[in-house]
Amino acid sequence: MKLRFALLAAGVALGVALQPTSAPAQPANDRQAAIDKAVAFLTKSQNENGSWSAEPQNRGTTGIVLTGLLQCGVKADAPPAAKAVSFIEGLVNKKSGHIAGDDAKATLINYTTTINIMALNAANKGDKYKAVIGSAAKYLKEYQWDEARGKKDDSDYYGGAGYAGDKSRPDLSNTAFFLEALKTAGVPKDDPAFKKALVFVSRCQNLESEHNKAPWAAKNNDGSFAYTGANGGENRRTDGEGVKTDMGGYGSMTYAGVKSMIYCGLSKDDPRMKKALEWIGKNYTLDANPGMPEVNSQRGLFYYYHTFAKTMDALGIDEFTDAKGVKHDWRADLLAALVKRQKADGSWVNPTDRWMEGDPNLVTGYALMALSYTKKK
Repeated sequence: MKLRFALLAAGVALGVALQPTSAPAQPANDRQAAIDKAVAFLTKSQNENGSWSAEPQNRGTTGIVLTGLLQCGVKADAPPAAKAVSFIEGLVNKKSGHIAGDDAKATLINYTTTINIMALNAANKGDKYKAVIGSAAKYLKEYQWDEARGKKDDSDYYGGAGYAGDKSRPDLSNTAFFLEALKTAGVPKDDPAFKKALVFVSRCQNLESEHNKAPWAAKNNDGSFAYTGANGGENRRTDGEGVKTDMGGYGSMTYAGVKSMIYCGLSKDDPRMKKALEWIGKNYTLDANPGMPEVNSQRGLFYYYHTFAKTMDALGIDEFTDAKGVKHDWRADLLAALVKRQKADGSWVNPTDRWMEGDPNLVTGYALMALSYTKKK
């Protein structure tokens, strides 16, 4: 049964009929036209070896693009997907188990592996990739920060996942991808990796509780999520000193936090979930990455879009009720936001070039991943 999450202001009862302010429903042909234009762009921008973008970032970017293409209905044996599948097959490291390549150029190994697990799973070629995906999931679990890596549960690293290897401090973005990869790989819900990850995810939330006793959590205490609780807390809302001092939550991380809590089996009645959903209800928008200062409001917008889509899908709802009691058809809102931002050549790109969102290949991949969730089930 689908989870029913209604975020209502005090005194507003469930089911009150209010006039929705969501974007007008977009015709199905608008969605398909956007997909077709994106496929045409990506066919032209694809490298000869089947990847997208430059080395070494192409190893992760290709996984994002391929996942978006396949989730939007492009067949795995059709161009340009087939060439991309072959490229990712070539990244399988049989010795280590990761999916980031065999040479010294294999950077951001954990991050790249999580993405390529999703890409190969989306290729859906029977059991062809079952062993590869299983080995990759095993590799990822070995690099989760836990007792085996010298961290006890009182460490702010505990349960998290980082970009790569032994020295990579954990963050919520990588941990969210890590959990999605484990879920995709079919790792059982009762696997200890999920329980450990929930410890870390909870310590990224602005919510003073037994789960997060950091001073910054008590200061904000609104249920939102910051980038990481590791190293005493670091964030990405602002720059410079703000990385350590401005721990206010923002949309992309808050949705990543909610999605991660769901994957970790947290009940909808848990105070952590309730408070996070309350924040989302007060900050529902697709015009910006909510919670960011106005000057940075477009940072990570397309990362936000695909995380928003995955989270709403994980919540199992067709309509989202905000804090004012207004109901939103989130799929229509998301489709409208994407359609109006698509470039004439079929690509998407973020003029605020942060976190690699100046790369139209990566951003078009994010957009396709988001678009894949706009089709009603």
